[in-house]
Amino acid sequence: MGRYFGTDGIRGRTGEWPMTPDFALRLGQAVGEVLGRHSEGPVLVGKDTRVSGYMFESALEAGLSAAGADVALLGPMPTPAVAYLTRTFRASAGVVISASHNPYQDNGFKFFTPGGDKLPDELEQAIEDRLDQPAGALDPQRLGKAVRIADAAGRYIEFCKSAIPARSELRGLRMVVDCAHGATYNVTPQVFDELGAEVETIGARPDGYNINDDRGALYPEQLRLRVLATGANLGIALDGDGDRVILVDETGEIVDGDETLGILALSDQAEGNFRGGVVGTQMSNLGLELALGDAGIPFVRARVGDRYVLDELRRNGWHLGGEGSGHIVCLTHTTTGDGTVAALRVAHLMQRTGRPLSELRKVVHKYPQVLVNVPVSGQAASVLEAPVVQAAVQQVSAELARDGRVLLRPSGTEPLVRVMVEGTDAERIEAAAQRIADAIREGLASGPVDLHPAHR
Repeated sequence: MGRYFGTDGIRGRTGEWPMTPDFALRLGQAVGEVLGRHSEGPVLVGKDTRVSGYMFESALEAGLSAAGADVALLGPMPTPAVAYLTRTFRASAGVVISASHNPYQDNGFKFFTPGGDKLPDELEQAIEDRLDQPAGALDPQRLGKAVRIADAAGRYIEFCKSAIPARSELRGLRMVVDCAHGATYNVTPQVFDELGAEVETIGARPDGYNINDDRGALYPEQLRLRVLATGANLGIALDGDGDRVILVDETGEIVDGDETLGILALSDQAEGNFRGGVVGTQMSNLGLELALGDAGIPFVRARVGDRYVLDELRRNGWHLGGEGSGHIVCLTHTTTGDGTVAALRVAHLMQRTGRPLSELRKVVHKYPQVLVNVPVSGQAASVLEAPVVQAAVQQVSAELARDGRVLLRPSGTEPLVRVMVEGTDAERIEAAAQRIADAIREGLASGPVDLHPAHR
């Protein structure tokens, strides 16, 4: 990661550096200069529903124009929609103003290449280098212009519908869709409605402040209750920018991204439509790996983050990957995680086979997994090398032996260390995860760690 770029673009607290209007203006100019070299098309700018999006959109637009880049404003639009539209508009770049699943106080910037991919490290570095230079503007005759794209939502809706065979319908399928008061509120319910499903929508009244607030992929409880109350066949919970999805089956059980990957991969294989393998992450449940292995499907783990999943997919020439958090990448349809497309593929499978989601999900027998987030400051990497932390990890790993695993990693988007413990006994791994979390807190209290040179 660079000074500003994390695992998924730039993100932070609105009003605190770098999430300020002056930085957004400078960022726009840097993006216009760096990415404008590769294409003459406009820079597409979409956003989610945060109140700060208006401010950052205006500042970013000014910086892009100052660099001579034309701007096409999409308004509220899911992240995967911006990736798709960047390709179809033959744009020089796509930008999403969003902090994804974070609360409204945060915001951020995500970027796409003309092909709809996340930026490679060298382009992120070039943008950071340009940010060190003074801001300015070209001569007036060379400034960029800005337009608003009126039919962006309609284009993305038709794209999503193309993820299932033509003339397919979802009639008779009852579902509840939770849009997290985010960017999918005006597109995803319409996708399913136009395909004939009976759709009830919750979390679709954004006011600038309620994005991800007790709704969406991180908080599916309200969706679960609504599915049970209405007798729906399926619940769909998206996050604020629509790149991840968590499902709820007709019995009210949560179906995460690992299970969705297993459902898609194994159903495609049964129909003779699957090639290659599946890419998960370090956090992927061991049950997914075992289920795929039993079916003879290769499985590899990438670093956490859909950009790393995508890199590994392309390295292997495969097409399906994702994360337990709900990022599902289907390279046969998209170039990034797309919650709407993933949910649509599962709904179509349910409709076509007549099998409920509670039955489809049985292909993956998940191991109990506990995730504890420990707040840190700037010591995330060093505290993991503290003797007290290393001792706790070694002890837990020895206790679990072959029946589980431990993973510690600093978050790429928040000031947290994530502690994951997986095993066969839920109570045992819960206690083990808390022991490691307590060791991290003890390591933080003892101050910075003097690292061995190999770890610096």
